[in-house]
Amino acid sequence: MIICVVCDVLGKANNGTTMAALDLIQALKERGHLVRVVCPDLDRMGQENFYVVPVRNLGPLNNYLQKNGVELAKPERRILEQAMHGADHVHIMLPFPLGIKALKVAKEQGLPVTAGFHCQAENFTSHIFMKDFKPANTLTYKTFYRLFYRHVDAVHYPTEFIRETFENATGKTNAYVISNGVRSAFQPAPSLRPKELEGRFVILFIGRYSKEKAHKVLIDAAALSRHAKELQLIFAGSGPLREKLEKRSRKLANPPIFRFFSRDELVRTINYADLYVHPSEVEIEAISCLEAISCGLVPVISDSYRSATRFFALDEKNLFACNDPQALADRIDYWLEHPAERQERSRAYLGYTVQFNYENCMDRMEQMIVETHDRVRSGKR
Repeated sequence: MIICVVCDVLGKANNGTTMAALDLIQALKERGHLVRVVCPDLDRMGQENFYVVPVRNLGPLNNYLQKNGVELAKPERRILEQAMHGADHVHIMLPFPLGIKALKVAKEQGLPVTAGFHCQAENFTSHIFMKDFKPANTLTYKTFYRLFYRHVDAVHYPTEFIRETFENATGKTNAYVISNGVRSAFQPAPSLRPKELEGRFVILFIGRYSKEKAHKVLIDAAALSRHAKELQLIFAGSGPLREKLEKRSRKLANPPIFRFFSRDELVRTINYADLYVHPSEVEIEAISCLEAISCGLVPVISDSYRSATRFFALDEKNLFACNDPQALADRIDYWLEHPAERQERSRAYLGYTVQFNYENCMDRMEQMIVETHDRVRSGKR
């Protein structure tokens, strides 16, 4: 099949949506499909089967978007029509202007359309300081539905949590719940800890430095721990809040490590860490958490009702009260003081993560596209 994948956001692999898009594109190619990609990534200009649209100019907001590592696409019908000419199917990653225009063009050409659900309402409302205002989040979902999702032929949700969240606010969709998947590189392996970290209890969190990820809760918890002098935090990622988080961390005995890690570096770091903490308030899936526990790292996860990640907890010892640094400090101290139980829990998690095998998830993504294509082509929309 010739599959056109439309990405409003596609650039550096520093956010979940970009990673999901790149993984899907690669997986479809590996399964023998010709994949055409529409995106605003100017670095891909001239690459085969990449159809690059201009970046949207938002004037004074451009600097804010760049700080967040995001470039928004400007929809251009001519480029979309070129990408879809002779295509069999269109898959759209986000319900943003490029995706909305792509949906319109695809429908005009009679092409089947699937779409991903990779943007939680709070990912948008947090930027307008309304993350905790429920009517704003509900309105965001209703707008997504009215302008976009009610018109597509099938919707990919990474978790049952986000499917229920969205459909409870809007209405039923033709839903496929499929994890974005964990690659086979993330597995237990010998890993030498850097000498400067020897003798410390290493706690890892993987996530963009943004407000909804709640890094500050882990920083404050580390300060409250009975073992504060032994703790070494590693924040793997990048994002606009780095300077603020570094400033907040000055009270810690050991300065946290803030930097972006390549996949190989991340695998090594996970395998020498002692504990994984995921304090995020808002999360559709958190592949980063799954990657950590696939290596046998025991997690401690925020019980936020707006996060799917809480469902990865095997019991209450893997959870802490959302935005409560003392509750998190107590969990950290428990796992530090019970190493034998931590090893036992690590083995339990290795069995748990089999269901998130990347190849199996990508097989299901391909199946969703093929099933939707065949259904629409047969007139059973």
